[in-house]
Order: sequence, then structure tokens, then C-alpha cells
Amino acid sequence: MFDTLSEKLTSVIGQFTRRGRLSEVDVDQGLREIRVALLEADVNFRVAGDLVNLIRDRALSSKVLQSLTPGEQLANIIYEELVAILSSDNHGLLSSPQPPSVAFIVGLQGSGKTTTSGKLAMKLKRDGHKVLLVAADLRRPAAIKQLEILGKGIEVPVHAEASSVKIEDVVSNSLEHAKRIAANWVIIDTAGRLHLDGQLMEELQRLKDIAIPTESLLVVDAMTGQDAVRVATEFHERIGLTGLVLSKVDGDARGGAALSISKITGVPVKFVGTGERQEDLEVFHPDRLASRIVGMGDLATLAEKAREEITYERAKEVEKKMRNATFDLDDFLEQLQQLKRMGPISGIMEMIPGFSRISKSIPSKSMDDRGLDKIEAIVFSMTPSERRNPEILNGSRKRRIALGSGTKPQDVNQLLNQFKQSKKLMKQISSGRNVSNVKELFS
Repeated sequence: MFDTLSEKLTSVIGQFTRRGRLSEVDVDQGLREIRVALLEADVNFRVAGDLVNLIRDRALSSKVLQSLTPGEQLANIIYEELVAILSSDNHGLLSSPQPPSVAFIVGLQGSGKTTTSGKLAMKLKRDGHKVLLVAADLRRPAAIKQLEILGKGIEVPVHAEASSVKIEDVVSNSLEHAKRIAANWVIIDTAGRLHLDGQLMEELQRLKDIAIPTESLLVVDAMTGQDAVRVATEFHERIGLTGLVLSKVDGDARGGAALSISKITGVPVKFVGTGERQEDLEVFHPDRLASRIVGMGDLATLAEKAREEITYERAKEVEKKMRNATFDLDDFLEQLQQLKRMGPISGIMEMIPGFSRISKSIPSKSMDDRGLDKIEAIVFSMTPSERRNPEILNGSRKRRIALGSGTKPQDVNQLLNQFKQSKKLMKQISSGRNVSNVKELFS
């Protein structure tokens, strides 16, 4: 989501770093570029102005200008001020001392409320909580059915009643249901509208008075830009919010909403939706997002995702295979499948420090998840002996594999080349040597 902004910020930081000592003119020129980049990313103009002014005040101190490494210090100032802009109150999920805790999910129609309700339920379940989903959207056709399908997929019960039942009774009955099944979290998926209106707010206020939620979370579509800030402001003024969930941050949004929304509303962002899968809901960490924006990556989140998919024992086994040169295409395929489960490949790559600097030189098709599907098809078209010993693949075998996988022989050759490069890369990593020419993996 922050590709363009990150690219421009890292470019300016790079200019500062290469110049050695900085003058006031150098700083002002760089900050003008940063201000333009923020405005182009759809950051609110007041927020952009305040951010640039704060950076300038700190950058023009004698400590920075007289430093031998002013570029590095300025980069750190930009990072710290971004963290401050993104931070607001408590970003953690609040629970009730007397269960069940209630999460009240609100938002406009189409923002992703129902999908977010399912994702949040899955996250809480993974954290060891017993969760009840409540279908409290009786206005949108198929909303109840959608939530029931999501609940079934993650094995979380859903409280749903006929659309003829009063919505207040549905919420009241769901709380009794939660007590009967000893659920410690209730997630209420409420109705939305295509636009803000008084009737919607009055209904939400009535339901909130019944549910007494510990969390009132507004789901806003990150792709709506500054309109997301307007919506959040009005919802907060009318019903009171405890947190925000930014959905669809994996889309083509310019990212301004994420940088503006907490600063203007005073309401913290608590989660971000990073994809279409049920697992694609991340806890919001201001420092990690700021790190991504300035091109420093996000190794903490990457490590968390990796721990969810890769056991320590399996990682040691793969390392041993690398050292002994017995890593084969079955292992390669397994690694790719684990990567797919961690999320969209473009999002994973963004978490690697410095990747933004080379991303433009990597073909876009190489960052498409469909490329992983092609690799799976090619490997599955090989015999077990071919996977274990890819060096036996001659021209006729490659043509057979291409025919069986619906690809071309050159695609098979490209996969084999990537396999060789990945073996080389992973051997370098496991031996502690510096990794060289990562771009070759994506060529």
C-alpha cells in the first residue's frame, strides 16, 4: 500500500545520507520532497504539514547539522515522527473483567465488516479464546449466510435469528447464548449503510446500550483515502469508538488514511486487514508500519508469520539438508507452500529490510502469487525421482512436464534456475555469509 510513498522517502533519505554534512538549504529541499510525497499519498494536508514541521525543527538542531552522519540521524528522526503520528492511545484489544467481552463491529456497507468479524474471531480463537459470532446485520441480503459460512470455515459458532426478529432481541439473546456456551468473546457484526445517516446511528446506539461492548471497532476501507477519515470522525462523534480496523490495505490505496486517521480522530488503529484470507488480519504496530514506510522492513512481523507456519524442528531439518546439499524440489515446494500461507508474496517481501530499493527492478509477474501456483503445477508434474534428482531432467522430460502442467519448457527451465539460486541463497544464509544478488531469484 505504501510502495510509492516508501520509494520517495527512501530516495530522500538516501540523498541525505550521501551528502555527508547537511546545510539548512539541504534539509529544506529534502523536506519539500517529503511534503509532496505525503500529499500525493493522500495524507491529510494538516497532518503532512505538522509532520514536516516537526522533522524540520529536530533536523535543524546543531546536533544533526554538525554530525558526521547527519543522514542517518535524519532518517531516524523521520522514523520516530512517523511512529508518533501513527500512535494513539492503546493499540491492544481491551477485555472485560467479567466475561464475555464484546466487540461491536460497525462501518459503512462494503467496508468489509462481516469479513473482518470472521478474521477477528479466528485471531481470538488462535489466541485460546472461545468466541461467539453474532449476525446482527438484518438489512443486507445474505449477510447472515455469509457470516455463517465464515463461522463454519473457522469452526466458530454463529448466533443468528430470523430477519423478522427485532435486532435488539437478537443482540440480547446472543449475550445469553454466550453465557450458556461459556464464550469469553462475543463479536457482533452490525448493519451498515451506503452512507452515513441518523437512522443508522440511532440503531447502533440502541444496540450498544444493550451489548455494553468493551470494544467498538469501526472498519474503514483504506482504499477510500481521506473519506475514511471523515467517516471515522463522524462515527466517533456519534457513537464513540475505541478502535479502528483498516481493511484492504493490500490494495492499491495510497496509504494516506493510515497516516491521518489516528492523528485526526484520536482513535487508535488496532488491526489492519492485509489480504482476503481469514488469517490476513494483523495487530497494528505503529513502529513496524513506520519501519516499512521508511524502507527498514518489518522483521518482527515476518518472524511472527514464520513461527506460525514453520516449526523449529522442520527449520533445523531444512538447514541440515542445505549444509549436506540434499535439499530437493519436494523441500523447495514445501517452502513455497509455507510462504503462500504466510500471505501475499508482495506483502512478505516488503517486510525484508532494503527490499523497497530493488523492488522496481524485479518483474511484477515475479511478485504475483499466481507464479507460485505455476511452480506447484510444474513440480507436481514431475516423478518422485525427478524431484529428488532434478539434474536428470533432460529435454524430453522437460517437455513432458511442461505438457502435464500446462506450461512451456522455458517455464520449467526458469523454475530449475530459481531452485538453484534459492539453494545457493539458503546455503549462504545458513553458513552466516552475506547474501548477494537477491534479484536473481526473481529474474
